[in-house]
Amino acid sequence: MAGSSPDREPDSLKRGVLGTGSLVLMVVAAAAPLTVMAGVAPLAITVGGIGAPAGYLAAGIMLTVFAVAFTRMTRHVGSAGAFYAYIAKGLGKTWGFVAALLALMSYNALQIGVYGLFAAQAKATLAEVFGLDVPWPVIALVAVALVLLVAWLGIDVGAKVLGVLLVLESGILLLMAVGVLTHGGASGLDAKSFTPSAVFSPAMGGVLAFSFAAFMGFESTVLYRREARNPERTIPRATYIAVGFMAVFYCFIVWSVIQAFGSDQVVGAAAGDIGGLFFTAIGTYVGPWAAVLMHLLVISSVYAAQLAFHNAITRYTYALAQDGLLPAWIGKVHPRYRSPYRASIVQTALAVVVIAVFAVTGADPYTKLLLWVNTPGVVGILVLQTLTAIATVVYFLRRNKAVGTPVAVAAGIASSVLLTVATYVLVDSVGLLTAASATVNVVLVSIVPATLLVAGAVAVWLRKRRPATYVRIGEGDGETHPVPEGISA
Repeated sequence: MAGSSPDREPDSLKRGVLGTGSLVLMVVAAAAPLTVMAGVAPLAITVGGIGAPAGYLAAGIMLTVFAVAFTRMTRHVGSAGAFYAYIAKGLGKTWGFVAALLALMSYNALQIGVYGLFAAQAKATLAEVFGLDVPWPVIALVAVALVLLVAWLGIDVGAKVLGVLLVLESGILLLMAVGVLTHGGASGLDAKSFTPSAVFSPAMGGVLAFSFAAFMGFESTVLYRREARNPERTIPRATYIAVGFMAVFYCFIVWSVIQAFGSDQVVGAAAGDIGGLFFTAIGTYVGPWAAVLMHLLVISSVYAAQLAFHNAITRYTYALAQDGLLPAWIGKVHPRYRSPYRASIVQTALAVVVIAVFAVTGADPYTKLLLWVNTPGVVGILVLQTLTAIATVVYFLRRNKAVGTPVAVAAGIASSVLLTVATYVLVDSVGLLTAASATVNVVLVSIVPATLLVAGAVAVWLRKRRPATYVRIGEGDGETHPVPEGISA
């Protein structure tokens, strides 16, 4: 409507409601610090030994290098489609469309799979603390409804909820660490985790697989470009803060739990009680009440990750609808809350279907719904990060030389190499994530290249049969663009 303010256009998201702090909260909450520490870090210690803290720090450093090139390109990408839009700008529209479908698969796999973790954790906690036996599918579906409710009410409401939950889950981890340090650990504090023999142990490759998984969703700052205040400043700032915080925080927390059991004993303790290592540590050094509280906060931590990933998925879906690659009705926003509520409904329906399938087949919510569904998502996100790093280099050297500084180009090249190696390490160590047979692992990993091939075929079809739609890939403004005579792939 003529004369309407930008933030009240019929299909626009709520503008200017997220500052740097809110963006950081969205990113860190998606990573679910308490969950990846209490639920996954003990396995990293079992696999990699006492050098595990350095693995989280190394992953953070690699992603920081990537962020240098990634954020340099931010001001030249107007879409809310994150990796999809960046890859389209750098590598062309065919690769952009491929990235879009891979992103949808990956984020949905991450978000829906974690409903299994939520259900397993909540079921165990309800039984242990309250004596209630609730079927896991019921718990999962309640979580689905709660995610939809908060997402429906708008991104500003979601940011406030995530902020509270993140403070609580980070606080309980810090309480554990302070308790351990105050008591001097099991046998005095030491820095053996950072010695060359620990850091460069052959088993550290496996630790990197867990470490990169702990940063999932860090790039989602750019998904909220249209809802951020002064995005050219807030998005890069929030990205650096989020990655830096997670790298240092994860490293410190894992080191502190190693001190809780002693560098010489912790690997055996972790192997003997992977699921209870952190709860034992906080119960010993703070008190049994703190262990009960940690159990409860793990549930809220998983919920926070669910909500953050749901928001990320709906922004991707919204961007694709705006670009004409999905039905326009999916891209409609709520007239009051300015949330992409139809995209939320579609994602919620998909989650319900997947949960129902696993429930009907009697599958375990943790070993099947979580581990099997999450794995292609983790691999897919790392592939997307690698493609995005390559896209930044191409963009700076070929598409827009004027904005490519030597530092940004060097960071793009370095992160391309590092992320390629990290992807190989992750795939090679995927059995550590799934605890499944070789056949199952091959099937799970193959979902990623299969998605790439299908998306590539569709992109070629679009280029030939629907050039007007093809040319809009990665533009993200919902406008009609002229179709050049020679469309570049």
